[in-house]
Amino acid sequence: MFDIDLWREIFQSINMNRTRSLLSGFTVAFAILLFAILFGIANGLQNTFAEAFVDDANNAIFIYSGTTTKPHKGLQAGRRIQFKNEDFNYIKDDFGNKIEFITARIYKNVQASFKNEQNTYDLRAVHPDHQFLEKTNITQGRYINQNDLQNRTKVVVIGRLVEEDLFLKTTAIGKYLNLNGIQYKVIGIFSDDGGDNEERKIYMPVTTAQHLYGNNDYIDQINLTYNPNMNYDQAFAFSDQLTTKLKDRFSVASSDQRAVRVRNMAEGTKQVDIMTTSLTFIILIIGFGTLIAGIVGISNIMIFIVKERTKEIGIRKALGASPKSIVSIILIESILITTIAGYVGLLLGVGVLELVGPSLETYFIKDPGVSNSLVVGATITLIIAGAIAGYLPAKKASQIKPIVALRND
Repeated sequence: MFDIDLWREIFQSINMNRTRSLLSGFTVAFAILLFAILFGIANGLQNTFAEAFVDDANNAIFIYSGTTTKPHKGLQAGRRIQFKNEDFNYIKDDFGNKIEFITARIYKNVQASFKNEQNTYDLRAVHPDHQFLEKTNITQGRYINQNDLQNRTKVVVIGRLVEEDLFLKTTAIGKYLNLNGIQYKVIGIFSDDGGDNEERKIYMPVTTAQHLYGNNDYIDQINLTYNPNMNYDQAFAFSDQLTTKLKDRFSVASSDQRAVRVRNMAEGTKQVDIMTTSLTFIILIIGFGTLIAGIVGISNIMIFIVKERTKEIGIRKALGASPKSIVSIILIESILITTIAGYVGLLLGVGVLELVGPSLETYFIKDPGVSNSLVVGATITLIIAGAIAGYLPAKKASQIKPIVALRND
């Protein structure tokens, strides 16, 4: 049952001892404020790391061809390595159980036009699996499929911003887009987490590009994702094996770093994981250290408060107050101050992150923020600590005899 006299007495006590109450509240508020800012900055750094890999699959491997820099097996340096369909099929067949998705890439720059609108875009000729390597999100229509490859279909999938640029008052799906004088049917629209640059690209079947642009079986690049069940060591061993076999296939010296290059995203992902784990560990130590400092601070203040109120407790007992009622007053007062101060600290922490967040991108801290559950959990921890800090000395003080309490200096 709500006891209005009890609460009136608690607020009177707080009002009469404003300095004491402010000190208690400041300790809690500052601890929560610092806790929220620290974890917010840590989350901002993690967001920066994650954004660097948002555009490609984390288990992707990119295979590039270049020019030999060293003679090997009687062949001179300066040879241009050219990938072909047979090389793509070799990788796909020879490493089948280790590959999740695989695609070739052919790069072109095209002049695209629809009615009176035109612009220049990057064209990528790919296999159907490319959708999963690039994390392409189809928003309308469909992506390139196997039937398009077999029939060399003149179809394209365009980025969201390509549609906005060229198809001003209509949807692009089903319309024909002119690329360098050849008409292609638009079968899909996609968005991409990589941003505007990725959403101004056009995809077509790799076989169509080979037939229409050169009438050959050349490809510029081979991309794949390794089996996601592989751990980091297995992924690194796989990319090393790929490098060795491809260099042997093209008679490239093992020490030649430019003729055949294999880039494994696992290397970057592993480094990010290590940095993120280390950062989280450091922030946890600092954050919990801050909470412990807050707990110690509120505990010391509560001990001082109870000692200061020893005579008051003696008078209450002399007037017939029970130990339970004495403990309740001090305990509720402690919880009330801690709760209000914790909420103020939470608001200040979130407010500071919102205010300075945009300016922190200069320091590679993107969208700093902290989950409400984490800060609320920290606040509850301090509330419990404040309750215990108030209960123990109050319990002890409530058990002393009135005459002893009244003589206390």
